[in-house]
Amino acid sequence: MRAVRIEEFGGPEVLVEAEVPDPVAGPGEVLVRVAAAGVNRVDALLRAGVYHRAGRLPLIPGAEAAGVVAAVGEGVSDFAVGQRVVALDGVKSPGFYAELAAVPVTQVVALPDGVELTEAATLPIAWLSAWYCVRHLAKVTKEDTVVVKAAASGVGTAAVQIAAESGARVIALAGSAQKAAWAGEFGAHTTLDTSAYPDEAEVEEVLRLTDGRGADVVLDIVGGAAFARSLRQVGHGGRVVALANVALAPSTIDTRDFYPKNAAILGFQLTNRQRHGWDPRADLRELAERVAAGAYRVPVETVLPLARARAAHEQLERRGNRGKIVLAVD
Repeated sequence: MRAVRIEEFGGPEVLVEAEVPDPVAGPGEVLVRVAAAGVNRVDALLRAGVYHRAGRLPLIPGAEAAGVVAAVGEGVSDFAVGQRVVALDGVKSPGFYAELAAVPVTQVVALPDGVELTEAATLPIAWLSAWYCVRHLAKVTKEDTVVVKAAASGVGTAAVQIAAESGARVIALAGSAQKAAWAGEFGAHTTLDTSAYPDEAEVEEVLRLTDGRGADVVLDIVGGAAFARSLRQVGHGGRVVALANVALAPSTIDTRDFYPKNAAILGFQLTNRQRHGWDPRADLRELAERVAAGAYRVPVETVLPLARARAAHEQLERRGNRGKIVLAVD
């Protein structure tokens, strides 16, 4: 089969198309014929050799995909050949920049009608992370005011919609006027161009928008210095959810910014949550059903063929895209 591999760590140029042996569905596995694979920042970290789960080279990247069942292994009775499915990279499963992938049945969910495979391929990482953080960790309700940082990102646009559907008031923060306006199209009640409010001015503006109380929930996707600001933006009894550090920088915080407010700091990392017992299938299934019902809009900006994985990573690292990048596998 065709696959895109990492044969040495480095920039996008190290992504190489290659012919590799077809995988076989072992016991408890589903062989998925990949139709589309989502492109995520975790793929770029893996390619660069800085991801905490990077194994031995060569590696096939790709943490999420959608396609059809090509075969099932011994003991698998929940899936049939030809069935449309969505799959995610779990604790042991392979990457999806390939025509075929053998995936543990615990990482595969049947797709309802009404969800295109290209859209479905973007659900297991950004969307599932946003879903878990909004619904399970922060437990957002209609009584809450929610600040979503990096609101024009894949996780951000998902979080804005999921929080807004719960009835919460959503304040969307993004790094440019264009991105802030775009985030507003997904149900945010207020948008903020953070480039116009650097550093402490961003904190003061969020406090102004919440009448000095601070937000009930701050969803921090940025990390670094932004996380320290999140602690100053949350109100009494609020929740700060940290689920990424795209800044790739340490956060210097003052404990006085959160403990006097009895605020909670909650962390989430998708693969480690699975390692410690979470079965993502029920949440992924419910999320796909909500997409099928038209509750959410899944923005896909760019679809490139598998052979252009390098171009997909170059676009990802420019951080100019609004919406997800997907690799189409013929």
